[in-house]
Amino acid sequence: MAAGGGALWRRRAAALSRAARSVCGRAAGAERLAGRLRARRREEEEEEKKREVSAVPGNPARRQARELAALQRVHPNVLARVLKQGAVYQDEEVVVLNKPYGLPVHGGPGIKNCITDVLPILAKMLENMRAETLHLCHRLDKETTGVMVLARSKEAADRIRLLFKTRQVEKIYWAISVGHPDPAEGIVEIPVVEKEVQSHQPHYKMTLAPNYRLSPEDGKVLKTRKNRSAETAVTRYRILASSSACSLLELQPITGVKHQIRVHLAYGLGCPILGDHKYSHWNKLAPQKLPEITLRRLKLEQSKARHLPLHLHAQRLSLPLGASGGKRIDLVCEPPVFFHRTLRKLELDIDKN
Repeated sequence: MAAGGGALWRRRAAALSRAARSVCGRAAGAERLAGRLRARRREEEEEEKKREVSAVPGNPARRQARELAALQRVHPNVLARVLKQGAVYQDEEVVVLNKPYGLPVHGGPGIKNCITDVLPILAKMLENMRAETLHLCHRLDKETTGVMVLARSKEAADRIRLLFKTRQVEKIYWAISVGHPDPAEGIVEIPVVEKEVQSHQPHYKMTLAPNYRLSPEDGKVLKTRKNRSAETAVTRYRILASSSACSLLELQPITGVKHQIRVHLAYGLGCPILGDHKYSHWNKLAPQKLPEITLRRLKLEQSKARHLPLHLHAQRLSLPLGASGGKRIDLVCEPPVFFHRTLRKLELDIDKN
C-alpha cells in the first residue's frame, strides 16, 4: 500500500505540475497576445495621426516629394529591380528604361544611388545578358523622367552616342508649363551659356546668349558678337492643351545642350516648366510663384509650392539601330503617375484640344 500510495502521489503531483505549466503557458500566451494587440493599437493610432496630418492643406505635396525621393534611400539591388520592372524594350543591342523621377544618372556628393552604379547589378537580372555590364548611351537630368537607352556592349554604346551627337535621334518631350507660349507653335533658336548668378547665394545657371539686341535709339534689332562660350540651341514646341493658366507642351529639342528646354521655355518664352524652381527666377533661388487658379486646381498653398516636382518627361525617342542603321525603332514611355495626376487636376485634356 505504501508503494502504491507513493506512485499515486507522484502521478497526482505530475498532473498538478502539468496543469500549473499549462496555466502559466496560457497566461504567458495571453500576455504575448495582449502585447501584440497593444503594439497593433499603437500602430493604428500612429497611422491615424499620419492621416490627420496629411489632411492638412499642402501636406500631400510634401508627402509626394518624399515618395518621389524614396529611390535615393533603397538598397542598390532594390533599385536595380525597380529599373528592370521599368524596362519597355529589349533586343540583342539595347535595353530601354522608363527612368523614374529624382534618380541621377551619375554619382556625386550627397548621392547615395545613381543609375551608373547599379548597371552591373541590372545586367545580371536581365535575360540574354552576358557577364559584362550595361553602358549608358545618353543622359537625362535627375528630375526628368522617361525614355533612357542603355547598350548591351561598348560597341553598340559608341554607335548610339554618335547618333545622338550627329542629331540622328528624334527626341520628343512633354512638359507642363506655367503660362501659354505665344505663338502656340514655333521654334526657339537662341544660344545658351552657363553663367554665375551674383546674389545672396551665388550659384551657376544656364541662360540665353542671344546674337542680337534692341537699339535704345530706334528699337531696331542689331546683330551682336557671339559669346564664345555659348552653344547653339534649337527647340521646336507646340501646345497640346491649355487650362488653369498652364499648358501641356510637346517639345522637340533639335540640339542637346544642358537644360536647353528649361531655359528656352523659362527665359525665351516666359513660360517655365511647372515645378522648375531653378529657372523660374534668374537672380535668386526660390520656390516657383504660381497663379491663383493653378494653386486652387492643384489644392496647393503657395508656401508648399516648393514641393512640386519638375513636370518634364522624355515621351518618345526614335533612332536607327544595328551596325548598318537599317532598323529604326520608336520608343515610347508613359508619363509617371504624378504627371497624369497633375494633368487631371489642371484639366489639361488632350482629347478636347
